[in-house]
Amino acid sequence: KTYYKEIEGGISIPTRSPINPKLNFENRTGQLLDPSEKIPGNRQVAAGLSIPLGKGLITDERRTALKQAELMTTLLEADQVKIINKVLLEATQAYWNWYYWYQIYLLRNQGAALARDILNRTKLNLQQGEAAPLDTTQASINLQTRLIDWQEAQLQFVNAQINASNFLWDESAAPIELGENTKPFPSAGSFSVNTTELSLLLDQALANHPDLVKLKTKFDQLEFERTLTREFMKPRLDFNYALLSQPGTVHRFDAKNDYKLGLDFSMPLFLRKERAKLKMVDLKLNQNQLEQQQAKRDIENSIRKIFNEVKNSGIQLGRQEEAARSFEILLAGELLNLQNGESDLFKITLQQEKLLQIREKVYKIQADLEKQKSYLNWAAGTPGLGYFQ
Repeated sequence: KTYYKEIEGGISIPTRSPINPKLNFENRTGQLLDPSEKIPGNRQVAAGLSIPLGKGLITDERRTALKQAELMTTLLEADQVKIINKVLLEATQAYWNWYYWYQIYLLRNQGAALARDILNRTKLNLQQGEAAPLDTTQASINLQTRLIDWQEAQLQFVNAQINASNFLWDESAAPIELGENTKPFPSAGSFSVNTTELSLLLDQALANHPDLVKLKTKFDQLEFERTLTREFMKPRLDFNYALLSQPGTVHRFDAKNDYKLGLDFSMPLFLRKERAKLKMVDLKLNQNQLEQQQAKRDIENSIRKIFNEVKNSGIQLGRQEEAARSFEILLAGELLNLQNGESDLFKITLQQEKLLQIREKVYKIQADLEKQKSYLNWAAGTPGLGYFQ
C-alpha cells in the first residue's frame, strides 16, 4: 500500500520589479499522510505574489546582474572604437610612409637625371677645352652617388607599398595589392590648428574617450554592486499572498474566502560578510576614481603634446619650403653659369646636395605632419580618427 505521496511544484516569474509572481501546484495522497499535510480534495493550485519589504525591495542579485550586463554593451562599444582606431592609425602611418618614400624616389630620380646632365655638359666643356679632366671624374662620382641613393629609395618605396597593401581588402574580404602604377595622394601641405580646435578636441576626449568611457562604465557597475551590498545588510521581510483553488479543483478560485497570507522574516546577527564586501567595493570605487583622474590627465597631456608637435611641424614646413625655393634659385644660377662655361663644378655639386637634402626634409615633415594629425585624433579617442565624420 501507499503510505503517502506528496507532489509539489511551481514556477516563479522574474521581473524588473521587486514583485515576483508565483504559481504552485500540490497533490498529496496516502493512507498514512500526516493530518497537517492534508489538502481538501488532495490537490490544489496557488497563484500569488511575493513582495520584499526589506532586503530585495530596492534591488537584488538578479536585477543587479541585469543592469551590469546592460552596461557591458557600452564597454564593448568602447573596445570596438579602440580596436578600429588602432588599425586605422597603423594604416595611416603605413600610407604616409609610402607617400614619403614615393616622393623621395621621384626626387632622387630627378637628382640622378640632373647629375647625368651635368656629366654630359662637363664632357662637352672638356672637348671644348673649358673643363679639366678631373671635372668629368668628379661629375661621374656625383652621378654614381645619385644612382646609389635612387636605388635605395626605390627599394624603400617598394617595401613601403607592400606594407600599405596590408590594409587593403575588397568587398569580399580578399586582400588587394597596390599596382605598380598606383601613386599615393599628395599631402595637403601646410596645416595648423588653433587653440579653439584644441579646446574642442579636449572636451570631446574627456567626454567620449574609450578609456574614460570604460572607466566610467566600470564605476557605474561598482555602484550597482555597492547598492546590492547595502541591500544585503537589511533584514529580510517578504510579504506573500496566494489565491487558492477550491477543494478538488485546479481552475476555480474564490478570492473572498480561499487565499493564504504570510510574512517571511530573517536577519543575520553580525553582518560581517556584508560589511567586508561593502568596504571592498568602496575601495574599488575609490581606486576607479583615481584611475579616472590619472587617465584624464594623461589624455590631456598627450593631446597637448601632439598639438604642439603639429603646430611646430606646420611652422617648420613653411620655412623648409621657403629654403628649398631659395636653393632651387641658387642651383639654377649655377647651372646657367655651367652652360656659359663660368661655373665651378664643386659649387654645382654642393648646391645640388643641399637642395636634395632640404627637399627630403620637406617631404619628411609633410609625412610626419599627416601622421601627427592622425595621432592627435587617436590620442583624443575620436571614433574612426575623424575619417568617417
